[in-house]
Amino acid sequence: MDNSLVKTASNSKVGFWNKKKTKLKQMFPFIADEDLNFYEGKEYEMIEMLSYKVGKSVDELRSIINNL
Repeated sequence: MDNSLVKTASNSKVGFWNKKKTKLKQMFPFIADEDLNFYEGKEYEMIEMLSYKVGKSVDELRSIINNL
């Protein structure tokens, strides 16, 4: 397997999240910086925890993030 493809996919996820988390923090300033840390393979857990903290469903939060 070509590891460069895995690194590119991983880097693009991290790059996507770094852009979105800044805007998300502005929208919900009470979210701790630690809550916005991206861990590969833990995306769903992070979104689930964030949705609880901001009082939105997982689907609502995904929509908010995608529209930032």
